[in-house]
Amino acid sequence: MAQRSNHSDLDYVRPVRRILVGGLVLFCLAVFLIWRIDSPRVERFRANLIDRVVPSFEWASVPLTHFAGMIENFQSYQRIYQQNQDLRRELQQMKAWKEAAVQLEQQNAKLLALNNVRLDPKLTSVSGVVIADSGSPFRQSLLLNVGRRDGIMDGWAVMDGLGLVGRISGVGENTARVILLTDAASRLPVTIQPSGQRAILAGDNTAAPVLDFVEDLDALKPGDSVVSSGDGGLFPAGMVVGQLALGPDGRFRVWLAADYQRLEFLRVLRSHEGEVIGEAGGLIVPPQPALDPETSATVEAGGETQPEAEAGDG
Repeated sequence: MAQRSNHSDLDYVRPVRRILVGGLVLFCLAVFLIWRIDSPRVERFRANLIDRVVPSFEWASVPLTHFAGMIENFQSYQRIYQQNQDLRRELQQMKAWKEAAVQLEQQNAKLLALNNVRLDPKLTSVSGVVIADSGSPFRQSLLLNVGRRDGIMDGWAVMDGLGLVGRISGVGENTARVILLTDAASRLPVTIQPSGQRAILAGDNTAAPVLDFVEDLDALKPGDSVVSSGDGGLFPAGMVVGQLALGPDGRFRVWLAADYQRLEFLRVLRSHEGEVIGEAGGLIVPPQPALDPETSATVEAGGETQPEAEAGDG
C-alpha cells in the first residue's frame, strides 16, 4: 500500500509541475507580446498595468536595489584593491630609485670633497676606486684600482676628501694595496697644533691610533688638531690627520678625520723624489765645500798664498 501511495504522489506532482511551467511560459510570452505590440490601446493598457502593479511591488524593489548597490560596492572594492596593488609596486620602485639616488648623492659628495681638498700646488695626485677591502682584525688595508701603469709607487700618501687614510704598500700592474693608518705596522710622524709638539702616530688595529714619543704631554689637550709633520720626506707636511682625544686607557689617541666606514674614492699623492744618501757619514757630518789645489796646499802648510810677482821681488 505504501508503494502505491508513493507512486500516486509522484503521478500527481508531475502534471502540476508541467502545468505551472507551461503557464509561466505562456505568461512570459504574453508579456513579451504586449510590450512588443505598437498600438495606442496596448500602450494605454501597458500604462494602466504599470500603474497598478509596480506600486504594489515596491517592497520587492528595495532588496534588489540593495543587492545592486552591493554588487557596485564590490566592484568598487576590486578597483580599489587593484589600485592599492599598483601603488605598492610603484612604492617599491620608488624605494629602489631613492636608494640609488642616495648612493649617487653620497658618491657625488665624496667626489666633491676630493676636488675641494686644498693641496700643495707642487703636488699632483691620482684618484682611484676602492675595489676590495682586505682588512682583518690583525691587518687594516684595502686595494685600489690604480697601479704601476698609472705611475703609483710604494710609500705614497693616500687620502680621501677629509684627511689622510694611509700609504701605498705594494704595487701591482693594475692595483695597489693601501696600508691604513689604523694598521699595527703603520707609523706616521705628526705635529699637534697649536702647541707644535712632534709625535709618532702608531696604529694598533683600532679606530683611534695611539700617539707615541710625545715631547711634552702637558702641552697637549683633547681637541687639538693633528697634521702630518713631513719628517722623513715620505708624507707631505700639513695634511689633516684628525683630532686629539684622551682614550679610556689614559693615553692620547687620534680620532681620524677620514671616514673609514665609507672609503670608496681615494686620492694618491705623488711625492717628490727624496734625497739619496750613499754613505752613513752624510747623516752626521755635512759634506765640506770643494777647494782648489792651491788653497788646499796653503791650508796644509799653515800659511797664506802670495802672488808669484811678490815672491820674485822678495
